[in-house]
Amino acid sequence: MSRPSLTVTTVNVNGVRAAVKQRNPDNPGLLPWLGRPEGRRFVLLQEIRASYDQATEALAPALEAGWHLSMSESRVKGHAGVGVLSTVVPERVRVGFGSDEFDDTGRYLEIDVAAHGDGAPLTLGSLYLPKGAADGAKRDEKFRFMAQFADHLTPLSRRRRDVVVGGDWNIAHTELDLKNAKGNVKNPGFLPEERAWVDEVLSGRWVDVARETAGEVPGPYSWWSWRGKAFDNDAGWRIDYQLVTPALATRVIDAHVERASAYDRRWSDHAPVTVTYR
Repeated sequence: MSRPSLTVTTVNVNGVRAAVKQRNPDNPGLLPWLGRPEGRRFVLLQEIRASYDQATEALAPALEAGWHLSMSESRVKGHAGVGVLSTVVPERVRVGFGSDEFDDTGRYLEIDVAAHGDGAPLTLGSLYLPKGAADGAKRDEKFRFMAQFADHLTPLSRRRRDVVVGGDWNIAHTELDLKNAKGNVKNPGFLPEERAWVDEVLSGRWVDVARETAGEVPGPYSWWSWRGKAFDNDAGWRIDYQLVTPALATRVIDAHVERASAYDRRWSDHAPVTVTYR
């Protein structure tokens, strides 16, 4: 008899209304990729860029098939937005992380779900960390977010639950996490201060399970620019992570990036990062 498993995917959809559209006969969009909600499965969504009503309309076929959507939209119309699609109804949903500045910006959402099989109760967080800038107000905003979010991550990791915080972290941690490291040392997403922040997060109880599974190899990347030949040349960035608590990290069966087979078969500039846990 096989032991029960759960599958968690994180993906920046780059606008859910665009992601569900069929772009060509070989690219039917997000909905067929979701498929029917079988098993214990969760999809952490970022950059939904829609109101809750607009998102539920776009995802209507999936919701009618049995998926459940929990979502936090941004106060800025058409901007950011995070959510979780789940095959089970959450016990609790929490918007934000206790920040007066950021909780209504559609950048973080948590759900709690009951224990399954012999596992612990589970908390899942969907994160869309600001992109920032090399300097100026956008850079300062990103660093304020990082400082406040780090204060949330520490007690979250100590809860008596399994926890996954997945999302678009908008930081390539090491030179293995982007194709052109030398050309990006002064660019947002690879600034020394940003990388040091990830170092500090991972020095606690969090485990980057995709990196642990892949080992010390370049990538696998999860974002490529739409421009030029970035995708064809695999000139990407690994900025979509699942950080998990230690007990859950020991139960990883598989972790991989669901990279499209060709440029014109992409429904987002990010690829889903999927981890299966025992």
